[in-house]
Order: sequence, then C-alpha cells, then structure tokens
Amino acid sequence: MKALILKEYNHFNYEDVPMPEMGSDDVLIEVKACGICGSDVHGMDGSTGRRIPPIIMGHEASGIIAGVGAYVAGFSKGDRVTFDSTIYCGKCYYCQLGLINLCDNRRVLGVSCEEYHQNGAFAEYVVVPKHILYRLPEGLSFEQAAMVEALSIAFHAVNRTHISLNDTAVVIGSGVIGLLVIQLLRTADCGQIIAVDIEQDRLDLACKLGADEGLRADTNDIQSEVYERTGNRGADCVFEVVGIPQTIKTSVTSLKKGGSLTLIGNLSSAVELPLQMVVTRELSLYGSCASKGEYSACMDMIERGVINVDALISATAPLAEGASWFERLYKREPGLMKVILKP
Repeated sequence: MKALILKEYNHFNYEDVPMPEMGSDDVLIEVKACGICGSDVHGMDGSTGRRIPPIIMGHEASGIIAGVGAYVAGFSKGDRVTFDSTIYCGKCYYCQLGLINLCDNRRVLGVSCEEYHQNGAFAEYVVVPKHILYRLPEGLSFEQAAMVEALSIAFHAVNRTHISLNDTAVVIGSGVIGLLVIQLLRTADCGQIIAVDIEQDRLDLACKLGADEGLRADTNDIQSEVYERTGNRGADCVFEVVGIPQTIKTSVTSLKKGGSLTLIGNLSSAVELPLQMVVTRELSLYGSCASKGEYSACMDMIERGVINVDALISATAPLAEGASWFERLYKREPGLMKVILKP
C-alpha cells in the first residue's frame, strides 16, 4: 500500500509500505479521509518529541472496513466508520472509571515517542482495535467524519468547565480547536464570547461561527479590553488553546475572581504561572486531555448542523501531495485552516 511517511524531520516520502498486520480483535480500514492536525505540523520538526521518524502520522480519519479480525463482532466489511485517536486498554484503573483518555497504557495513532511507536492513517489502510470504532451516521461525509476527533477535544474541554447561562467566555487561540470551542460555547448559551488571536482572518471566521467579538492580541491589551467589557470584573471562564507562556499569562489575568481557566493547548512543556494571582483570586484550573468517548455526541451535532465543520476545511487533496500541504501549514499560510488528505 501507499503511505506518507515522515522519513526524517521536515522530510516526507510518499512510498510503498507493507500492509499493516491485523490481530483477532482488530479491523482493517480503507482510509477515505485524514486531516492534518496541528500536533502533526508541530511534530514534524522534532520540537515536540512525539513524532520520531520514521512514522506514518495521522489520527483524524474515517474510512470503510476492509477486513475484520476473528473475534470482532458488531462490525462488518463495508461499514463506514471513524475511530478514536486514543488506543486505550480498557482494563486499567482509569479505563474502569471511564477515563479512557487517562489510560495507563494509552497510545495515540500516528505518534512515535520514547514510550511507543504507533503508525497512523496517512496511508491507504490502517489497523485499529475494534473497541475504538464508531459507525458513521448516514448523513455524515468522510470529510466531516475526519473532523470528529478535533470536535471531541473541544467538546471534552467545554464539558469539563463549569459554565452558567449568560457567562462571558474568552477563547485564546482561533485555530481549529478554538473555533470549535467557540461554537460549543454558543450552544451552551454563553452571554458573551470573545475570541483572541493574532491573525485577523481567523478572528473574522470566529465571529461568523459564534464569537461576539474578535480581539487582536498583537495590537490590544487583552486584559484591559476584557475588563472593559465585563464591568471591570474579568471573564467568567477562559479557554487557552495555544499553550505558550504569554497566552497562559493573558488567560490568567483576564479572569474574574473565582473564574476558571481551561487549558487545552500545550505547545510548551512548561510555562511560568502567576501563582499568587491564581491563589489570591481563587481561580480554578482545568487541564483537558483528548476526549473520553464523546464521538457519538459530536457526530450527532455535526449531522444536525449544530456545529459547522465544513467552514473549517480549507482544502482536500490527494495523499500523494501531502508533503507540500504540510509545508504550507508549517509556514502558516494565511487563510489555511484544516487540510484533509485522501488516499
């Protein structure tokens, strides 16, 4: 089969590779669509340490079942499916609590790190365990289904956060996840949603998708602007979807006393935290990792038109052209959001 392989940092090859081996509890999926995630783009240069070459990346995917293992029940050849990006064991302490995203034996598709190597879905075929599969609703396209993983991350983060009717929410970072968070906050009846980014085109899209206002972080004092719009109190909740020191500081200083900060972005492995402000203003911090089974709800919201994922898809392209699209995303080409590759 053909696959797009990160052969060395910043260098891809589209080449023939052996078909993946399928176990008795696995399914073989013919991939129909696979999105390029921001974590793939950041990982291709080695900066994250989670895409050690050679690796077939790709974890936002959908396709058709081409084969089933001997012990697989409930799924058959020809079924249209998507799958979780997390391969969880189902047996450890956290899995038994339903916290599959915190599984002690967690592996992520398309990730190669010191602990494990797990090829992903930038290929004609991929093998995954049956227990992470989800059957696609009839009204969902393969391209839309490739957006479910990203939506599930935003869904999980919003669901972890205490939100009351008419709250003011600030979303720092208007990339794909941030724009999905904004749409979900609108469904949760937030009173005021403020998007923050450094790119005007992303802020314009944020406002089209549910934000009341977009603020440029490079030309505004975000804390002052937020306070001005909240009776000099600060936001009820902030969603940080970048993960660098400056945006963390902005998030904390934009909150009201007793407010909550939900941390989704993690570009930096460590950041400085304004500890005294967190303590004396009694702020709540929520870390949000991946998702824990929210796929069905996410597919339903897309199918019903509650969440617009089509607006986030900038391009669909053949997998053979994947290297050039990675380069364009890496260079932050203006207007480019989600790119979906099709084998």
